[in-house]
Amino acid sequence: QVQLVESGGGLVQAGGSLRLSCAASGSIFSINVMCWYRQAPGKQRGLVATITSGGSTNYGDSVKGRFTISRDNAKNTVYLQMNSLKLEDTAVYFCYAHLASGVYWGQGTQVTVSS
Repeated sequence: QVQLVESGGGLVQAGGSLRLSCAASGSIFSINVMCWYRQAPGKQRGLVATITSGGSTNYGDSVKGRFTISRDNAKNTVYLQMNSLKLEDTAVYFCYAHLASGVYWGQGTQVTVSS
């Protein structure tokens, strides 16, 4: 069993920054890909950013240049640095991990951007 625990969400003013963390624990041998998704009220869950075990990254168009995904393989942790936050970034942010044993989701952390 693998658990993903997100932290770092909260309330921030537009233009501000937040850093999300997602720590994986349990029966982990290797994590292939870790991602951040988000889901705003009334909308489908969408991909925010992806990072492979080798460090290759990919971003959704709406966050390019503002968000940075990184990972610490020794700690089985992925981070999402979010800068220049906009009102439309308000959502629940979910961590996702793809392991050889399957795919896993975190419980989500709320990010609210206020004007």
